[in-house]
Amino acid sequence: MKFGLYAVVNFFALEIAWFACVLGGASDRGLLGTMVAGAVIGLHLYLAQRPRSEVVLIVATALIGLAWDSVLVAFGLFSYPTGNFAPGFAPYWIVAMWAVFATSLNLSLSWLKGRWFLAALVGLVGGPRSYLAGERLGGVQMSDPVLALGAQAVGWAVLLPLLAYLATRLNGIDAKPPSNCRDLMQEAHSNV
Repeated sequence: MKFGLYAVVNFFALEIAWFACVLGGASDRGLLGTMVAGAVIGLHLYLAQRPRSEVVLIVATALIGLAWDSVLVAFGLFSYPTGNFAPGFAPYWIVAMWAVFATSLNLSLSWLKGRWFLAALVGLVGGPRSYLAGERLGGVQMSDPVLALGAQAVGWAVLLPLLAYLATRLNGIDAKPPSNCRDLMQEAHSNV
């Protein structure tokens, strides 16, 4: 599969898994969302040229995500209605979401690699917006939304460049990504 098409498929698979995990977590069906995430990860690893590198990136991202979200839970900024396997820890379906997010780092988000300021800016805005959307869908509650989203903004402004850097070191996708989003969309369109 050409890089552009693979990146577009990855983007939509990530969105499907995100909704499955959040809606599953909101309705006490977190395992179903986690299974969807597992299927997306399985497909990603099947298509990856060097799946071992992608597995390391996925596990590292999931552990970083577990640590970050668990800190926010432990400080009482976030709480989750279901899927909590231990007090003070983020639920298992959030960890699955972090793992699926890792599949995008060398594909649909690969344009952030080497652009650390842009990655920080995208994290600053995109991270909290994702949690706000999750809150609106019932997957998470915030004790103080301004403080909670502010913490997510700062955290994601640090974490996204870090994860993009890890993806440059752990790239299991052979193709060289297009240099910008417009080129990525043009390549994807030419493959259809």
